Amino acid sequence: MTIDEDVKARLVRGDHRGAATEALRSFGPKILGYLQAVLRDEADAADAFSVFAEHLWKGLPAWRGESSLKTWAFKLAWNAALNLKDEAWRRRGRRFRTGEASRLAEEIRTRTGVRVERQRQALDALRAELTEEEQTLLVLRIDQQLSWEEIAEVMGDAPQPLDAAALRKRFERLKEKLTRLARERGLVE
Repeated sequence: MTIDEDVKARLVRGDHRGAATEALRSFGPKILGYLQAVLRDEADAADAFSVFAEHLWKGLPAWRGESSLKTWAFKLAWNAALNLKDEAWRRRGRRFRTGEASRLAEEIRTRTGVRVERQRQALDALRAELTEEEQTLLVLRIDQQLSWEEIAEVMGDAPQPLDAAALRKRFERLKEKLTRLARERGLVE
């Protein structure tokens, strides 16, 4: 049984807590890695991950399955990362009360942190020069292996996803840019 099927079955049975727990355990480490790669700050990534976890926990019963659970989860994470950059959100500064989702998010974040940190350090210098959109495109395509259609849905505004062909072209230009930067820094020959 796939994670999508498992979560749907739990939701049908009314087990929202179990569905959310499985979704967070399945995608939490990858989402955290994505947020750390894009935000490049441990505290910001932890804040965005907590927001993501709360939104997933509360919003999962409304997930209709029009896209894969993975795509839907990354859309929530993308929105959490964008919202973190919004100064109005930061000024508000209200933290979520520690609840079940926050405890689970902290458990996943702690377990995943050491492994992800080593990987992140190798690419930080190059990624620091990329825009948030470029970073997201790179992480979703390479690290998370999302399809172009899924990436278009994650990064697009509802109900109009971005054009998948345009994203592929942007990705090609991004690869050229990264190759040039890596050569300039002596990381590749």
